[in-house]
Amino acid sequence: MFNDGMVDTLKLIKLVERGVTSRYRSDLNRGVIMRELGFGIIGCSRIAAKHAEALAHIEQAQLVAVMDIDEARAKEYAEAYGCEYYTKLDDILGRPDIQVVNICTPNGLHAEQGIKAARAGKHILVEKPVALTLESADALIEACEQEGVKLGVVHQNRFLPPVLKAREALERGRFGRLTHGQATVRWNRNQEYYDQADWRGTREMDGGMLLNQAIHNLDLLQWFMGPVESVFGYAGTKVRNIETEDVAVAVVRFDSGAFGVIEAATTIYPKNLEERLSIFGETGTVVIGGTALSRVEAWEFPGGEEEREKLVGQGLELPRYYGHQQVILDMIDAVRNDRRPAVDGREARKVLELILAIYESSKTGREVKLR
Repeated sequence: MFNDGMVDTLKLIKLVERGVTSRYRSDLNRGVIMRELGFGIIGCSRIAAKHAEALAHIEQAQLVAVMDIDEARAKEYAEAYGCEYYTKLDDILGRPDIQVVNICTPNGLHAEQGIKAARAGKHILVEKPVALTLESADALIEACEQEGVKLGVVHQNRFLPPVLKAREALERGRFGRLTHGQATVRWNRNQEYYDQADWRGTREMDGGMLLNQAIHNLDLLQWFMGPVESVFGYAGTKVRNIETEDVAVAVVRFDSGAFGVIEAATTIYPKNLEERLSIFGETGTVVIGGTALSRVEAWEFPGGEEEREKLVGQGLELPRYYGHQQVILDMIDAVRNDRRPAVDGREARKVLELILAIYESSKTGREVKLR
């Protein structure tokens, strides 16, 4: 009902708890030969380091090569992670020992490079957002389906243990009828952050704060609350010297009749304050907070006192690459078992559509209906 053919939440929980690699070790012990999947990273950005570190901790994955148009940067990554490097996209896509490419370039390049990778027969794991327009997202999705390759999108917060626990409660019907939910991102990205790269804060290559920072939490809100019927929002540039918004607010009506509230900013002084997901139903309340969804702040269900005692107030201490490791493990499992990744292109398109509707509403001053 909820997963539409994708891996279900209980399987995700099992993958997170035991790791796909443990199953592969068991297969090897039984004499089943499991060949490593070769990975290539396109774009040696700051986020690419999480991909590289995650790959280094997965037994059945090998980072074969990285690519960046800046040769010094590509060489630095190659030396740090023990692989080869390229400065041209066609060269890394031409490697027959690379089965999966991780696209970590500026957002405006995701669809174009993903389509080229699909045409080269590579499975694709692309950083969020999947694209900057619905048209380019659809073109990428279509190319992957035509070429028979997997398309996964990095929405790693879906793999956080508290989030999976809450999603399991949702799928079991413990919330009853959902009434409303809230996504809050109160972060800091100072001017120095935007000035570090000329694409940041631009409409053409960055897209905006909602697409580049708050997208993870908005993805979770619609994952829990369901399809969006309409949205009314405001987005503006209040503090930073950039083309795109640094503050946005919106109200959402979901197909179910439930409501949603969105508040997001990268202007919070002097540092990240909190990221919070709140889900409310007639028989359930869950709030996950902390600076990056690292702590359960409320867990209320009938008969759930023992769970609440164990969960509330417990903070997570996870490696910085943890979420990306789980996303990559899911991609490996999807390739091995010929299934859709947990967050494929069509799933990632949903939050893209929501965010673009907020932008349109802010521009026109009108409610935007998605259905």
